[in-house]
Amino acid sequence: MYILGYFLQALAGVIHMILMAAMIVVIARAVLSWVSPDPYNPVVRIINQLSEPLLFPIRRRVPYIGGIDFSPMIVLLILMFIDNFLVPTLARVAASLIQG
Repeated sequence: MYILGYFLQALAGVIHMILMAAMIVVIARAVLSWVSPDPYNPVVRIINQLSEPLLFPIRRRVPYIGGIDFSPMIVLLILMFIDNFLVPTLARVAASLIQG
């Protein structure tokens, strides 16, 4: 069972890194929306392409309130919840499997 424990431990680490990268991309997208950069800049295009699949489902359901888009904040809260719930749960299950 220790092999499954190590697998879950590694999976928890990978999920944590992916969630942190997603948070950075969403924050970068929010900051870019304040400065209105060149839309043809390759960095801006990559950030937009990476963040749009996360933001679009929330934008479709939550309207703009007073001209403010709250979808980045909602996505960040969801990502933080997943990071604070799923990753420690997987790590604890992994530790119990490794301990025996």
